[in-house]
Amino acid sequence: MKKSTASLLFILLNFISFSQKIENTTSFRDIKSNNYFRFNYDNDYFTATDKNYTQGYSFELVSPYFKTNPANYLFLKPKNSETKYGLTVEHIGFTPANYSTSEILYGDRPFAAAIFLKSTAIATDTVQKTRLVSTLNLGFIGQGAFGKEMQVGIHEATKNVIPMGWHNQIRNDLVLNYEVNLEKQLFRYSNLFSLQATSNAKLGTLFTNASLGLNATFGLINSPFKSYKNKNNWQIYFFTHAWATAVGYDATLQGGLFNKTSPYTLSSSEIERFTAQTHYGFILQTKSVYWEYFQTVHTREFRTGDAYKWGGIKIGFKI
Repeated sequence: MKKSTASLLFILLNFISFSQKIENTTSFRDIKSNNYFRFNYDNDYFTATDKNYTQGYSFELVSPYFKTNPANYLFLKPKNSETKYGLTVEHIGFTPANYSTSEILYGDRPFAAAIFLKSTAIATDTVQKTRLVSTLNLGFIGQGAFGKEMQVGIHEATKNVIPMGWHNQIRNDLVLNYEVNLEKQLFRYSNLFSLQATSNAKLGTLFTNASLGLNATFGLINSPFKSYKNKNNWQIYFFTHAWATAVGYDATLQGGLFNKTSPYTLSSSEIERFTAQTHYGFILQTKSVYWEYFQTVHTREFRTGDAYKWGGIKIGFKI
């Protein structure tokens, strides 16, 4: 990618541009291989809470085989970059603060769940130290995402209070989203510290928003902006990532764009148009295994809501 083109794209994304729950493509989560598998599990149990974003999981597979994915024609792949291709199955679920009642809790968030397939291209420019990620999401939100079955089953197995309000959840609708992330390394000191700027744009039926932020790593970490062909040994480091988001549309709060039969949704005037997140954690990588623990704090997403938090783990390995 030419320097002028990369700079222009980064500026544009800053102004038009990451409110998402599961994120695997930021540079500090880089795995030095074009062939790996990674599992992610989120739950607010890790932060001793049980409201808002209650649970999510994903199964991510990166492989040269996906280079033939037809969705790749929609992605940005600069010629001078090393590009990896992946597919991910992702599931996310949301509940109000009091999920034990069968009544609609007006002024709180609705029950909602979504499941979708993510096609991804990760392009790294090792000269300009940039990382450009394009993603297409296809799936659905609603009863078909089995959010009720997942949460009720877990609560029954752990002998917790059974959620009773899922019959009021957001109804079935299409998830079709396109997303672009651009990350630029600003500063790096040896293999001990680095600072990156991040920018993201989402457009579609699930999330439409624009974000910008900063992330940093501290510890023993090889540069994610060097060739994946470079072999590396074990790494151990802490990370933090903070960003602000301008929100256009959120189907988990407002319902799908096409199906207007949901028993309860929040109106446009109830949505917080500017939110922020702080994400921090710890990563250990060996030559073939990836392990991570993290926590996230999120400001309120609607006027009568509260700030909330969750935690999670990621486990991966090279194939």
